[in-house]
Amino acid sequence: MANGNAQVIILKLTKDNYDNWCIQMRALLGSQDVMDIVEDGYIEPASKEPEGTLTEAQTTTLKADRKRDCKAKSIIYQGLDEATFEIIASSKSLKEVWDTLQKTYKGADKVKRIRLQTL
Repeated sequence: MANGNAQVIILKLTKDNYDNWCIQMRALLGSQDVMDIVEDGYIEPASKEPEGTLTEAQTTTLKADRKRDCKAKSIIYQGLDEATFEIIASSKSLKEVWDTLQKTYKGADKVKRIRLQTL
């Protein structure tokens, strides 16, 4: 009997496959119920506000959001080579990682399509 833990092979992002990589990532992140955190991020308490001042419900939500954020990052990081990882390594949030990848590679993909159309 199968245990339902099928291993997923993650496509590595290159300058030529952003659209396909993005489709695969959206499906994988959606299946792990973390796509909303990728697109919208989550609210981290202000640094002046100690976590001890949060209610129990807020603390529980914050811990769950942080865990989902880390889960999504680990999935995305598996699809990056070292050079691409260096581009996003200084990003402070998962949303910033996603947006940086989109700006970096979607723009490159558009340039490639325009060049192909002019040939």
